[in-house]
Amino acid sequence: MLGLVRSAMAWNEEFTVLVSAMRAAGTESLRLAAKGFEIVRKPDQSPVTSADLAVNDILHAHLMSAFPQDGWLSEESVDDGKRLQKSRVWVVDPIDGTKAFISGQPEFCISVALIEEHHPVVAAVYNPSTDELFSAIRGEGLYLNHQLVCVEPSHSVRQPVIALSPWERQIGRFTALESAAENRPMLSIAWSLALTASGRIEAVATWEPENEWDVAAGALLITEAGGTIVDGNRRELTFNRSEPRYRGIVATSPQCPDALTRELALMTPVVQ
Repeated sequence: MLGLVRSAMAWNEEFTVLVSAMRAAGTESLRLAAKGFEIVRKPDQSPVTSADLAVNDILHAHLMSAFPQDGWLSEESVDDGKRLQKSRVWVVDPIDGTKAFISGQPEFCISVALIEEHHPVVAAVYNPSTDELFSAIRGEGLYLNHQLVCVEPSHSVRQPVIALSPWERQIGRFTALESAAENRPMLSIAWSLALTASGRIEAVATWEPENEWDVAAGALLITEAGGTIVDGNRRELTFNRSEPRYRGIVATSPQCPDALTRELALMTPVVQ
């Protein structure tokens, strides 16, 4: 991490280009949502739409024309491995929550992070449906639509909220948490991480495999807000690895109650 001890001003150009790219991509996603889009199935049977691909193209055009020496890792691009030779890599999920996009739910988002020396230094998660852009530059805090977000430890008596995937909850993976937290269905992990970073919910947990593009941007939002994020084995997240996947993700906001934090720490991920 020593190489990251530098002025945050050094990433201002990257941030400016990223925000412009995100907003252009968001506009196109909403246009296609209204006009119509094609849906095909990937080999794993997960859906991908023409909007996913259009957003990917917009982000690639903006970011790689501005920073042609950087690497690229996206859910909707072929990973040729060249990124592994780069010290800087853009990690991109053009539309996280594709099923929500298809069904017209305002839970999908665009998630992008710039990775430098295996750690995120610039990131944004943008929900076009609500026009909310959460962003962070390393060392400068969490922002929502360019306004600083300050998340303080909560003294609220309300039950904390945790984002869980509907499928994992259905099969009973997190029944131990039912008395400690209210469930919020997780349709997009990137959006759930943004909500956790901002203190709207208290935690996110999944034992399902997650990819770097799912969590890279959210990881910086969480840490810049003062929260915590680890993989299912409680290990720090690093990025631009040869196998860009994790065995689960657990994240908490700065206001996550100690009781819920302890419950999460006691849980053991299922074998994948």
